[in-house]
Amino acid sequence: MENELEFRSDLYCICMLNFLFWYLVFFLKLRRIIFASTNESKFNEIFLYLKTFNIDIEFVRFESIEIQSSRLEEIALQKSKEAYGKIGEPLIVEDTGLFIDSLKGFPGPYSSFVLETIGNQGILDLLLKKTKRSALFRSIVAYKDSNRHMTFSGDTKGTISEHITEGGWGYDPIFIPEGSTATYGQLGITNKMGVSHRTHALNNFAEWYSGNYSREQEF
Repeated sequence: MENELEFRSDLYCICMLNFLFWYLVFFLKLRRIIFASTNESKFNEIFLYLKTFNIDIEFVRFESIEIQSSRLEEIALQKSKEAYGKIGEPLIVEDTGLFIDSLKGFPGPYSSFVLETIGNQGILDLLLKKTKRSALFRSIVAYKDSNRHMTFSGDTKGTISEHITEGGWGYDPIFIPEGSTATYGQLGITNKMGVSHRTHALNNFAEWYSGNYSREQEF
């Protein structure tokens, strides 16, 4: 009888520990998600911001075939669909566009290609005879899992600087966010994240994700 009671007690403890473990997994932790990209600089910013929401994100190098579209949302949705088809895990991708008013929104959805071809100096050359230098930086975060496929956007207004500054990556050395006299590059990653288009998009995603998945888990 005594041995049977001890056995039941041990079994009860094991069951309680097992229950506590799964409770912590299901209720206190968010799922791990993938950031599919070739851009580790983007990942560094995304990782720093999402960890404030306790969202575990992992970088997976993935190069997509970018479609030609005038809409960032369409490009991001296609990227995430292609990435999910190959990776098979819940993931996000991010696409950005720099829309310069005096250039009629150029380079817009073609920002990545334009940066690779003419670079920041090429943008400044196009603005040499322009007096209006206002611009908008837009970020689209696309999320894809087995059930949902959606986008989250974020915008930051600003101006294009007259010179290329130090610091940052991409268009950071020539974009001055509204309310600042410094470019993204000069601000540094922490200050940049306080005002950036990417942060606005990530915040919209993270609030939605936390509300919908903080008590769910896929295995």
